[in-house]
Amino acid sequence: MAKNKKSLKAEKAIKAKRKKKQRRRRRAVVLVVEVIILLLLSGVAYAMMKFDKLQAVNIDKKDLELNEGVEEKEGYTTIALFGGDSRDGQLEEGTHADTIIVASINNKTKEIRLASIYRDTLLQQKNMGYNKANHAYFAGGPAESISMLNKNLDLDIQDYVTVDFKALVDTIDLLDGLDIDIKQEEVQYMNEYLQETADVAGTDAEFINEPGEQHLDGTQAVTYARIRSTAGGDYTRTERQRLVIEKIFEKVMHTDLSTINKIIDTVFEQVSTSFSLKELIGLASDVTKYKLGENTGFPFDVEDGLTYQNAGSVVIALGLAENVKQLHEFLYPDEEAQDVSETVRNISDEISYLTGVVRPASLDQGNGSGDGVDGDGSTGTGGNANGGYDSGTDGAGGMYGNTDGSGTYE
Repeated sequence: MAKNKKSLKAEKAIKAKRKKKQRRRRRAVVLVVEVIILLLLSGVAYAMMKFDKLQAVNIDKKDLELNEGVEEKEGYTTIALFGGDSRDGQLEEGTHADTIIVASINNKTKEIRLASIYRDTLLQQKNMGYNKANHAYFAGGPAESISMLNKNLDLDIQDYVTVDFKALVDTIDLLDGLDIDIKQEEVQYMNEYLQETADVAGTDAEFINEPGEQHLDGTQAVTYARIRSTAGGDYTRTERQRLVIEKIFEKVMHTDLSTINKIIDTVFEQVSTSFSLKELIGLASDVTKYKLGENTGFPFDVEDGLTYQNAGSVVIALGLAENVKQLHEFLYPDEEAQDVSETVRNISDEISYLTGVVRPASLDQGNGSGDGVDGDGSTGTGGNANGGYDSGTDGAGGMYGNTDGSGTYE
């Protein structure tokens, strides 16, 4: 028994070392959702009075899929967070979920860990077929997407929060903007993509004339955070995102309750959730103790640049079962490691069979490169054939895709 424990510790140490650099490089900071979490927790008093502004959705927990043998993590609360690409405030089925996050809250330490599920990840859908992870939300709304996450990732998620894309722009504007130093190489791309952000947010596009420290409005700050065309690609983009997040947190920490009230008045209408008022109050009861912990992307080890039937370009986990096990180690560090369910093992084997993508033995020997989708910067967000909000594999596509699938802007 002692030998087995030592082996387990050694295995974890190898994986931790391999993932440490990987996690730093592809720290998937998702702006909208983190800001909304902060505001929901900070504004509990207002939330009690203005709960009816939220798009409250009652999900029958009996309809949610749960793999046999999977038990709720007693020390944690697990929530699904979605970033919607709605143009009209509709956040149910038919909406592209451009962001999919699994959030675990340690009920004792109040640490929140976020794992971004790459939306192009090939996963099993409700009809037992395979498609991109974000297909489930478009096809059946949050309930179907939660079931997809539970089935493919051995999770027990019962609640969700969906935030509209425009919410971040509104939040920054109500905080009276952010001061950010703009580099020369960033000016061109900000001006190139600014109008598209403004069109979706329903705001005016104020173009940047020169580099240097600028006072950015919401549209400008969101555009800045999404640039990936400069040197460094995704790596420098996530640095920009972290900077914007830090600036927002600094502002919120020194914002008066009147402004918080205005933000909630504006943002709540762009939020859909299955939480009841009582549940939200329960989550917010320890607001001063919450802290944002580590962020990561899932799958950890991937093969990208491949196409699968009608799904188009997809991201394929190098061994879904192994990646799911790593995901649980990340989300629930205080829980004893367990093997995946038979359901996940079968899905993992079927994905390998259908795609021909097999997990290299070197990954389990600690010799893998550790470069994931964001780590090597090879995967970008691109337009789909319908002009929607899907991903491409060369980074050339964009957030609001063209009808030919080329996309225009990430």
